[in-house]
Amino acid sequence: MDQTVSFVVPKDDFSSALGWVARSLPSKPTQPILRGVLINATDDGLELSGFDREVSTRVRINAEVDEPGQILVAGKLASDIVGSLSDKPIRIDYEGTTVVMTSGSSRFELPAMTIEDYPVLPELPAVTGTIDPHLFAEAISQVATAAGRDDTLPMLTGIHVEIDGENMVMVATDRFRLAVRSFQWNPAQADAEATLLIPARTLSDTARSLDSASTDPIEIAVGSGEDIGREGLLGISTETRHTTTRLLDAEFPKYRPLLPTSHTAIATVEIGPLQDAIRRVSLVAERNSQIRMDFKDNSVTLSAGGSDVGSATETLDCAFAGEPLVIAFNPGYLKEGLSAIHTPRVVFGFTMASRPAILLPDQGELPEAREDGAFPTPETDFTYLLMPVRLPG
Repeated sequence: MDQTVSFVVPKDDFSSALGWVARSLPSKPTQPILRGVLINATDDGLELSGFDREVSTRVRINAEVDEPGQILVAGKLASDIVGSLSDKPIRIDYEGTTVVMTSGSSRFELPAMTIEDYPVLPELPAVTGTIDPHLFAEAISQVATAAGRDDTLPMLTGIHVEIDGENMVMVATDRFRLAVRSFQWNPAQADAEATLLIPARTLSDTARSLDSASTDPIEIAVGSGEDIGREGLLGISTETRHTTTRLLDAEFPKYRPLLPTSHTAIATVEIGPLQDAIRRVSLVAERNSQIRMDFKDNSVTLSAGGSDVGSATETLDCAFAGEPLVIAFNPGYLKEGLSAIHTPRVVFGFTMASRPAILLPDQGELPEAREDGAFPTPETDFTYLLMPVRLPG
């Protein structure tokens, strides 16, 4: 006899949960079954889950379950349908091979997928520690922008995470820029130590999906004791949502030697006007090629373009100390770096026009020059290192 499943669920809760799980499903899976969202209806409500053998997602919501059981449906299609429905309770009935979805005067029939072929979701590793959700989301957003997107270089598509007791460092690079964020968290063991490489896309998606109103700590699960990271699996859990992802098995580049400890020139600029000026001036930068910045006499002049497409310049006030210089950047990378800094002003540190510059949050006090005329790098919890573009001539 065929199993029957029946439940009624609020539209908003179902749409949010289904959309979250469906977002992580592959658009072109190696096996069609991996397009599915598994809905497990019990007396306690619904658990929706998805798994593409790399990333798994599970979310629990309340529902009135008349007949418990499991259903497997095409995730993105079901999510699109539920999202389009009016704000009325949704009734799901399953018997045999068809899932019937009704809401108000709308009725949809979807073919059920074969549950027997669906892979078993991985178990979460032991909890390694907890972290404030807003801090977690902020740190990921700051470094993920610098992560590589070239899958042929897997070591650059991840966020490198260093755990040393209550200190955590996140790092990402695509070879053109490098972002480093350090912060404190709450490890389950005071002496926890680990080095992990986590897919940046999964971390970013997870951070974006967090409830901005929630203050409940997030659990980070990669094992405990000497087994931290051994399973090659990361778990991230809130009260109702759980995500796992396979860790990247690759060697992250040694990044600390790249970070300059002193500078020949240093500047601070107000970020809002600078972003606006970059946007305007880069309109004539050919194919996002470069925007030049001329620092001198407490001003910075931005310029771009040439004879073919026209040219533009704009001058802004800035605090500047050291040797004047002209340096050029990719405007897209520059804007993304500025967006990752959450203070009103940015600190630029320079060594040479041909060497990477650093962008830091402005803490209000610029360092004094040492006896040799160099400026030490200010203490900071976030650094964005940006390679310059070679100037012509």
